[in-house]
Amino acid sequence: MFYRFALYGFLKNLKFYEPFIILYFLSTGLSYSMIGVLISIRMLSTTLLELPTGIYADSFGRRKSMVMSFVSYIMSFIIFFFFRNFYAFGIAMVLYALGDAFRTGTHKAMILEYLRIKGMESRKVDYYGHTRAASQLGSAVNAVLAGAIVFCTGNYALIFLAAIIPYLIDIINVGTYPPELDGIERKISSMKGQLSETIKKFAGMFKNKDALRGIINSSLFDGSFEVSSNYLQPILKSFAISLPIMLFLTGQERIAVVVGIAYFFIYLLTSFASSNAKKVMDKIGNLPSAINATFIGGAMIILLSGVFVTMKERYDYFALLAIVLFVSLYVLKNIRRPMNVGYISEQISHRTMASGLSVESLMKTFVAALLAPPIGWVADIYGVGAALAVLGVIMALFYSIAKVRTA
Repeated sequence: MFYRFALYGFLKNLKFYEPFIILYFLSTGLSYSMIGVLISIRMLSTTLLELPTGIYADSFGRRKSMVMSFVSYIMSFIIFFFFRNFYAFGIAMVLYALGDAFRTGTHKAMILEYLRIKGMESRKVDYYGHTRAASQLGSAVNAVLAGAIVFCTGNYALIFLAAIIPYLIDIINVGTYPPELDGIERKISSMKGQLSETIKKFAGMFKNKDALRGIINSSLFDGSFEVSSNYLQPILKSFAISLPIMLFLTGQERIAVVVGIAYFFIYLLTSFASSNAKKVMDKIGNLPSAINATFIGGAMIILLSGVFVTMKERYDYFALLAIVLFVSLYVLKNIRRPMNVGYISEQISHRTMASGLSVESLMKTFVAALLAPPIGWVADIYGVGAALAVLGVIMALFYSIAKVRTA
């Protein structure tokens, strides 16, 4: 099953729109504040849908949940391709959120269920890290293909149409997973009984302080990353235009080349980072210490990247330093992810794994939804650098409630 899990992640991350979506929104006349609202719509919609879809996956079948996820994504891509206004984008974001809600936590739960069945639970950080590495490799390939599409056509919208193809293939892949990965307890015969049993175990998670701390730590980091990563594209765009090379290319072509190459190397590094998460954890000492140390590191990186973006107005080379920091943030996030999944899975029942990981995703989306509009407003008024610096400070201030117990 490892290769099918890896194939899922590889195909899922062929999101040709991802390296260019903020530039696409800006090209349609949207401000950072409006983009922040769209992100908030997606995140809030995901928040509202996260728990019921997670419970649905645990109670009635994870494979069905995954198929419904990809169908929702494809519907959103069609709207993004055909329409160019804020309200249509808002509808597309809701559909995209539905796809996220059906997917997040569910596939991880299937991997963890497989490891439990095979008696390989002790390998969860290493195993999940390697499947995530395949996902990041998909993102690296995605960056090159997306850059090529934009370079050749000059059309940002076309990348949404192209993204439908790998998602159709992934529907076939996840839809034919072994039935035992659905995680259904056959002894509960009625739907009402299934739902009641899942909700009971799900509610019990909130009594576990260690589980809650792990979920808060993960969601605060990932939510802050979600907001901050949106500003890499405009930084890369300004850097590409200012480069005294490739002058034979148009501005749009240079942007496509720089963005494509940058994201290619980012995801090659994150693929390596994910597969080596366990080694990093071992060097730091233990799983809780590694999670805490990388949280603080992420806050400092976001803060410093904001400072460097502000300083690039005086010294151009600071833009390159800011990009390097963003690359390190992506690497750090992908080192953390297998650790967070491993830590949270140790605190909750395998029966409610999809629901538990959905709680984490719910909190992440809530954090991002809460932060995206005001951070976008700061970017519009005071600049991208100030927005990133403010975000880094906010993240650091919340460390006291995000710190997981180390002993």
